[in-house]
Amino acid sequence: MGTDSVRAKKLSPRPEQQPRHEQDEGPVAVHRQPLETQRAFAKPSLLSNLADRIFKTSTFVCAASVLLILGLVIFELVENSQPTLGKFGLSFFTGTAWDPVSGDFGALPFVYGTLVSSFLALILAVPLAVGVAVFITEMCPRVLRGPLSFMVELLAAIPSVIYGLWAIFVLSPLLRSYVQPWLAEHFAWTGLFDGMQLGFGMLAAGIILAIMIIPIISSITREVLIAVPRNQREAALALGATRFEMIRIAVLRNARAGILGAIILGLGRALGETMAVTMVIGNRAEIAKSLFAPGYTMASVIANEFSEATDELFLSALVEIGLALLLLTLVVNALARLLVWSITRGVPVSSHAQ
Repeated sequence: MGTDSVRAKKLSPRPEQQPRHEQDEGPVAVHRQPLETQRAFAKPSLLSNLADRIFKTSTFVCAASVLLILGLVIFELVENSQPTLGKFGLSFFTGTAWDPVSGDFGALPFVYGTLVSSFLALILAVPLAVGVAVFITEMCPRVLRGPLSFMVELLAAIPSVIYGLWAIFVLSPLLRSYVQPWLAEHFAWTGLFDGMQLGFGMLAAGIILAIMIIPIISSITREVLIAVPRNQREAALALGATRFEMIRIAVLRNARAGILGAIILGLGRALGETMAVTMVIGNRAEIAKSLFAPGYTMASVIANEFSEATDELFLSALVEIGLALLLLTLVVNALARLLVWSITRGVPVSSHAQ
């Protein structure tokens, strides 16, 4: 039997002696495709080339249309601002008079009201928004991160007019009855909290703006904190740092540029807010030191007086205010995006989840 097996091995042809079609049979042959199929994939058809060109052209048109719309908006604002630009020049933004009857226009009270209410909103919103972001990313249990993040971001989905109504019926009575009397009693010496306590004014506008920009600052800050490499946290803890020291040294210090970008982006949101501020700021074109005094913003004056602007110069003054507000928000948002990108660049989206 051993002799027969040896003889069979001698009679069987070697691999190099087998026919080519027998050598090709095996696992590799299963994955081989016919030559016609390879040529079909190597040379795309005329129809597929046409479809690719149409898709490329359509996407380019969609991207270019955004820039075109922005350019048309700026052009239209500049064109309709020519009467006041020619009559007042840059002194339009330094004048304090606003008298449509006599044709005397100055936008300084509106610029002042916009900046004061926005910066007051930042002072109130930034500590709370950053604290919420730090808690969600570093201390919150994993089960509660999703629901808590959703509840914070839900504030951004509430319409502006709802915030205004809430401020009229809830916030203003609270300010008039409790907050403003207490501030006037203890901090009237600063000059910021004196005068009539009506519940409306710059303080009410700043508080309502702070509530509206909290979700913007918090969500962007959370993304920036997540983008900080995890080995930075582990290194700080390995060196004996406490949880607070690790967050302060390894997380917040590395994310400070991105957090600043989130703050500036929230500032851009506050600068352009219209309806809620219009309902509580008092709408008086004056410059007052006290936060209890009523004021006016660039957005609210456009919303209030645009329908009454029958004179060409009056209409041009409102359009020029809109142009200045647009340019200001564009610069602020561009700066914020640049700061956020400086932190989150090169970080894939999948690595944000911890």
